[in-house]
Amino acid sequence: MISFVYDEEFNKYDLGLDHPLIGDKPKRILNLIKAKKFTDEIDIFKPNKATVEDLQRAHSKKYIEIIKELSKKGGMLSLDTPAPKGIFDIASLATGGTILAAEKLFNKYEISVNPLAGFHHAGRNSSSGFCFFNDIAVVIEYLREKKKLKKFLVIDLDVHHGNGTQEIYCEDKTVLNLSFHQDGRTLYPGTGKLEYIGKEKAKGYTINLPLPPGTGSNSYLYAVDQIIPRIVEQFKPEIIIYQSGVDTHHSDPLADLYLSYQTYYHLAQKIKKLSEEHCKKLLVLFGGGYNSDASTIAYYNIICALLEKTDYIRERDDFSYQKYNPVKNLVSELQKVLQPYWSF
Repeated sequence: MISFVYDEEFNKYDLGLDHPLIGDKPKRILNLIKAKKFTDEIDIFKPNKATVEDLQRAHSKKYIEIIKELSKKGGMLSLDTPAPKGIFDIASLATGGTILAAEKLFNKYEISVNPLAGFHHAGRNSSSGFCFFNDIAVVIEYLREKKKLKKFLVIDLDVHHGNGTQEIYCEDKTVLNLSFHQDGRTLYPGTGKLEYIGKEKAKGYTINLPLPPGTGSNSYLYAVDQIIPRIVEQFKPEIIIYQSGVDTHHSDPLADLYLSYQTYYHLAQKIKKLSEEHCKKLLVLFGGGYNSDASTIAYYNIICALLEKTDYIRERDDFSYQKYNPVKNLVSELQKVLQPYWSF
């Protein structure tokens, strides 16, 4: 069994018909889960809004007030992020969903999913990239306080670098923040250089692999296999937070990594195995995806892997090894940069 948080209000996290973020994905994935008759193996829970106290664990009071004010009449948080009327409540509900999903990991569930989550561009005092509150940071601080956890692993596979999460935790070695993303020289937000590994005593606990456009599925999976399991084994996390953005798919309109549907099954399968081996607490945050049809299929494949179903959706893959040698070289370069901190 896995837990799945959902509220009809999730689908109001919508930034407009002329904006890439359309608020239909939570409902679409839930409808597909029901159509596939997976509900016997998924318990669905309705979240409450995160409180201001919850939000202040990761954000400044001033920043929270900015979102509140924008939410009253609508406006713009940044050039790419409209703030529609009422967004404070919806963003708070999404964050509350992540908190509830995490709570379920301490109540008989080993895997918990929030389909409206992974808002990794939100920093402590500012944000853009369609994000308002960084639910990853909020839930880490919630678990640190309420459950006394001391070692958190973030595996962020969204196509965009999680600059907000990095900003918040670059000096904190209790949080190992590992991000695979499209090279920032070719994609928003322009951060996440391979050479950047954190600050001060937390060097080595921020890990970035910026991948070239056209990477392809098997090249991507090669990189995952060469980097992630070895570091996880040494870090020994108490929880794994998996930001499973599917904007890496080849049909996504905002990016160019060219992954196939089946890749999401294999990625979720690998991360589930790591959780089983190390902590038995896997928090899955569905993250980005801007082709609604493709995103629904990719999320479905992630659910299949979490439930150990084999009837996941496959497609022809013409890009699999497209950038294999450049990716192999990047992996070797990253291993050298990390060698003082981790063994490979």
